[in-house]
Amino acid sequence: MPIPRTRPYDGHALFSYGFRPFFLFGALYAALSILLWLPAYFGELTIATHFAPVDWHVHELLFGFLPAIITGFLFTAVPNWTGRMPLQGKMLILLVVLWANGRVAVALSAIIGWQIAMLIDGAFLVSITLVIAREIIAGRNYRNFKVLIPLTLLAIANLLFHLEAASGQETSLSRRVAFAAIVMLIVIIGGRIVPSFTRNWLARQKPGALPAPFGIFDKVSIAATATALAAWVALPQHAATGSLLILSGILQVIRLVRWQGHRTWRDPLVWILHVSYGLLSAGLLVLGLSVLWPDVVRPAAALHLIAIGAIGGMTLSVMVRASRGHTGQALQAGNGGKLCFAAILVAAAARVAAEYLPSYYVLWLHIAALGWITAYLAFAATFAPHLAKTRKS
Repeated sequence: MPIPRTRPYDGHALFSYGFRPFFLFGALYAALSILLWLPAYFGELTIATHFAPVDWHVHELLFGFLPAIITGFLFTAVPNWTGRMPLQGKMLILLVVLWANGRVAVALSAIIGWQIAMLIDGAFLVSITLVIAREIIAGRNYRNFKVLIPLTLLAIANLLFHLEAASGQETSLSRRVAFAAIVMLIVIIGGRIVPSFTRNWLARQKPGALPAPFGIFDKVSIAATATALAAWVALPQHAATGSLLILSGILQVIRLVRWQGHRTWRDPLVWILHVSYGLLSAGLLVLGLSVLWPDVVRPAAALHLIAIGAIGGMTLSVMVRASRGHTGQALQAGNGGKLCFAAILVAAAARVAAEYLPSYYVLWLHIAALGWITAYLAFAATFAPHLAKTRKS
């Protein structure tokens, strides 16, 4: 007998499945954090945090908004991997409250103390890692243990970020660890879902080439990227690191080409996955070039290609697809999804432009912020009614 997708549940629909609250609240916080960030950056707003304004901005994107989206995705994917029931009801509400408390604690850390803020904020990622580990072990789905490695690194990086900031150091090491962990999550999970969703769509279209199956080349490209990122964490300015990053970017480009993305241009819900993964590959290439020629290629351009283009684009593509598919809607982008995708690409382009057009830096920064805010508010406005009500039959 097939395992039912959920237990009988008579609570609010928003807490019937992990993606519902975490996608909605994560999207709202993504928009709110950038809305607060610009006036804080220009000294027009003071946030009662022990972080410097730039550190607060980086922290709340890497360890605030993004873990919510990752959790929403994993709480939806892991039951399919393990055959176990998804988390819902009181336990899910508790985790949402734990995440929200972390956002408040960080924002008020100058008042409550950085140590208390670190404990409250750090508890969420540690808890999520333990929950995912428990589900994988209970479901005997040991091949997905590799997902726990970047999750664990992200949890460690979060604690390290607090310690670096409190000691007056730059938060550069913790940022690199976090970026490396997130990139590896995209390389591992994105490397599974992009060709899978592409294959499913292409199979319904005209006959033609399908994405190459996972094989030795994928393993080599993943290993090369992990090696390059480890080198970047340990030796961020070494010439060998730059060369390894460029090699990993080239390998990821080749990997992407093998997935037949050029055949999916008619479906925004599919091609945005390829565009986002392409921006990840481009980010690795540019990051490598910035190590070798820092006076010519700006490191911030590479990091924002990854942060806005790859991470922003990939999260939105997954959020739109999962929110439609798991609430009984047609599996298509729709006008709301198209607006999300267009806005995040504008944000990525504008933020990179700001690095190379310093005379118009403030203008490009505002355009990038507007694009990001529009993308995530568009998601929230489009999908909140569906996330907060029972799935269609």
